[in-house]
Amino acid sequence: MKKKIASYFFKTLASHGLPPPFSVGQRKLWLSPPRPSLCLIKTTPLQCVWVLDGVKVSYASWVNLFKLTARAYKVMAHIDRTPSPEATNAYYEAWSKLDTIVLQWIYGSLSNDLLVRVLQPESTARQAWVRVEKIFLNNKGSRAAALNHEFTNLTLNAMPSLEAYCQRIKELSDQFNVVDITVTENQLVLQLVRGLPPEYDTTAAYINQSLPS
Repeated sequence: MKKKIASYFFKTLASHGLPPPFSVGQRKLWLSPPRPSLCLIKTTPLQCVWVLDGVKVSYASWVNLFKLTARAYKVMAHIDRTPSPEATNAYYEAWSKLDTIVLQWIYGSLSNDLLVRVLQPESTARQAWVRVEKIFLNNKGSRAAALNHEFTNLTLNAMPSLEAYCQRIKELSDQFNVVDITVTENQLVLQLVRGLPPEYDTTAAYINQSLPS
């Protein structure tokens, strides 16, 4: 029934020479909106948005994965700077339904600690997106100092495995990008070698010699 009504609606617009309110992709999304649960980490980690906690999943990684999902469903306009329609606009109700779905994606992909800081009544998806952004991008100086301290003091002995050690170094590098600090590949390798215990001295020496001057 919904599709029949919608089809009549779009045909009526066309007969009067009026442009459609949505693109073809947005129209399909409005007629058959995706289920939010299908776009959360709790269902399909490799295809969906990871749960942002700022530790295991960095803000930069979360943003990139979330935008991939938003582009796939053609709802980037709900999180970028695209102005929302006025409440008096004839298309506002349809826009609002889509926005609520995107808002559910945002809330559903936050850790419990972050959710209580971001959750607000009567919020749009864009407003929630900006609140998350401010948590991670405000006070860049202090965040950069904290990241640098962890980066320079991280050692293999403090991690459960060599794989976890390498992964944490990569995660810290991603978080440096968020605060506008670039860490070169050489710096990553040097820090990795610096944090190895004595039994890796031979390997560390070989790596150091292999680095470009």
